[in-house]
Amino acid sequence: MTRRLVVLGGAGFLGSHLCDHLLDRGDGVVCVDDFSTGRRANVAHLDGHPRFAVVEADVSRVIPVEGRIDGVFHLASPASPPDYLARPLQTLAVGSEGTRLGLELAATHGVRFLLASTSEVYGDPAVHPQVESYWGNVNPVGPRSVYDEAKRFAEALSMAHRRAKGTDVAIARIFNTYGPRLRPDDGRVVSNFVVQALRGDDLTVYGDGSQTRSLCYVADEVAGLVALFDSDLAGPVNIGNPDEYTMLELARTVVTLTGSRAGIVHQPLPVDDPTRRRPDITLARRALGWAPSTSLADGLARTVAFFGANEGRPDGPAIAGYR
Repeated sequence: MTRRLVVLGGAGFLGSHLCDHLLDRGDGVVCVDDFSTGRRANVAHLDGHPRFAVVEADVSRVIPVEGRIDGVFHLASPASPPDYLARPLQTLAVGSEGTRLGLELAATHGVRFLLASTSEVYGDPAVHPQVESYWGNVNPVGPRSVYDEAKRFAEALSMAHRRAKGTDVAIARIFNTYGPRLRPDDGRVVSNFVVQALRGDDLTVYGDGSQTRSLCYVADEVAGLVALFDSDLAGPVNIGNPDEYTMLELARTVVTLTGSRAGIVHQPLPVDDPTRRRPDITLARRALGWAPSTSLADGLARTVAFFGANEGRPDGPAIAGYR
């Protein structure tokens, strides 16, 4: 029998790729999204698919999905600084009440619930690389706390549900992910650099560019999430690419790949911006048999091709700071 899986935030960048993956392997998918940061265009190619449905709803208020449910993925949340800083209360609500409602939906149907948490729970880490046992270094009252603490609370709520009600939960800590369907104005570093380079604008590097990120191509990230969902592991589990790059290295790579003549300009580092970010994925390798396989060069080439064909035009949206 075909499984019917609910993807909260299914029209977002990562959520839409997850919908594709699940459908490709034969599952049915109910995509729930309020389209505040997700885009209808991300799932438009699925219109008319016999195993796909869209429900428009704010999951922090209600999840109006009827009928049989065989699993819940909770990816609903603004995920880039411009988005969550513009929607601070909504971000906290979807991390708290949205998580509670998702957990109740899963518990009612007796099915597995996967929480898409984040490497942001580690804050500006004092431990490097980051292991799941590290409790993090988060400023609970800074501007980024609306996202960091929403996800930390969502993790706590998921584990409390598991202990109190026996709900089958899995927690994935997602590190920086990139690929096609990133919004050109969403403020993440890859989309910023690629769109700026395609326009011939100077690439904006914050601080001196020595801060690092570990970038995972979206297909690898989705494969990791599904591997965790299909396991019996509760987690948390780091799902990310352990290859680490400075922002200057990334900017120069994008300039080379695009053939752009763009230069590099520096702006002040945002408040509480992490200086280092790299996952230890020992647990994912051992327990899930998962590791990313897409090189940065290949993943960026696919991303550049997407923006070049769809988004990276001179009349595109303005670009703001990055994650």
